[in-house]
Amino acid sequence: MPAQLQQFLSDPSLLLNSVGEGIYGFDLDGNAVFVNPAAERMTGWRADELLGNRIHEYHHHSHADGSPYPACDCQIYQTLKDGKVRQVKNEVFWRRDGSRFPVEYTTTPIMRDGKLIGAVAIFRDVSQQQQTEQALRDALTQVKALSEQLQEENAYLHRELNADWQSTGLVGESGVFRAVLEQIELVSQTDSTVLILGENGTGKELIARSLHRFSKRAKQPFVRVNCAAFSENLLESELFGHEKGAFTGATERRKGRFELADGGTLFLDEVGELSPAAQSKLLRVLQEQEFERVGGSQTIKVNIRLLAATNRDLWQMVSTGSFRMDLYYRLNVFPIRVPALRERIEDIPLLCVGILVRLNQKLGKQLRGVSKAAIAELQKYHWPGNIRELQNVLEREAILSQGPLLKLSQPLQAQLVSLNLCSLDDALRSHISTVLTACEGKISGAQGAAEILQLPESTLRSKMKKLGLKFAK
Repeated sequence: MPAQLQQFLSDPSLLLNSVGEGIYGFDLDGNAVFVNPAAERMTGWRADELLGNRIHEYHHHSHADGSPYPACDCQIYQTLKDGKVRQVKNEVFWRRDGSRFPVEYTTTPIMRDGKLIGAVAIFRDVSQQQQTEQALRDALTQVKALSEQLQEENAYLHRELNADWQSTGLVGESGVFRAVLEQIELVSQTDSTVLILGENGTGKELIARSLHRFSKRAKQPFVRVNCAAFSENLLESELFGHEKGAFTGATERRKGRFELADGGTLFLDEVGELSPAAQSKLLRVLQEQEFERVGGSQTIKVNIRLLAATNRDLWQMVSTGSFRMDLYYRLNVFPIRVPALRERIEDIPLLCVGILVRLNQKLGKQLRGVSKAAIAELQKYHWPGNIRELQNVLEREAILSQGPLLKLSQPLQAQLVSLNLCSLDDALRSHISTVLTACEGKISGAQGAAEILQLPESTLRSKMKKLGLKFAK
């Protein structure tokens, strides 16, 4: 055996004195029987001051807050009683100068011939480790703050980049939506008829208003007509006006929407809902730019720019005979197809910015943005209700939100399942049917369905026809 190795084996204290961790040896009474140099350096207590004394009274007499630490609670003394190994964190040792430092230590029993004769505690100062961990926590907090700041700045830049369109509500950076904006810019300066196509909730009316706003007619009226909101007879009166006495209830002469839009823009929303008779009359006005009021004989000339919108396939309706081909071609001069939200998912963060601005005004909130987790959740959904559905979801979450960043109160799919969502038409059909049942089929008059739903009788009948509900009383 080499002489150096024999020397180490004959005197184990050489090894114990060279390690960097502090080491204490204890007898069964808790008195110190060994103290290595590392322990002296860390605590300031010399070995000759500790040997033969109960070391707990020097290093473990108090907790970090200064409250007493009874020896009976000390983990080192517990090992001296039951001979079990213990690993201890989140404690402190006290130095000779009265200061303290955080420690982690392991206490291990010493056995001889199967009998417990003492224990050894190996400890280390974890001040630097705790400082490093705190610095890391501080850095993570700073990174989070910077991330939120960056998110706000990014939202601001998005607003700046889309400043020209922000006030219109038409925002987006996706290729498919930028193509729509380019079409608007191209055709807005003309008087050409535009047919706006797209699903419900995609923002067709915003397109129409933007076409008017950027046109030469911007200072003239923008008049909107929802073609699905009126019965066939009332629609003719709404569009062309009527003379006094033209029909029951016509107590005075009234201008129609065409006349009100003279010099400006007329927007026919849901144009696919026009009856064949209304289609014929509309075609004549578009061709001649003139009409007569209902019950009148005077020809009225107008100068209007026509915009129309529909969520229906007009060409399919032409092929089935439910929409006039000549009117279709008259309307379809410059078609603009508005993409569904699921086709422009990348625009959701920017859309959220604009929606939150309006929600802050409406709800008196100070929301600065939407969390990244919420954005990711919103972008995974297929949005059958398009932007209108997105607006509704954000408004609900804005009402519930307590902080500056809007978060989803629960996963989006779970919300929608809990709300038992269906299509708008299905929801209307179900609600109107429920009211009609409660009214025993009565539509008009006191306690009729129209009164309860707060709708004109003609509007209710029109909706029932569209939804396939049979007319009652």
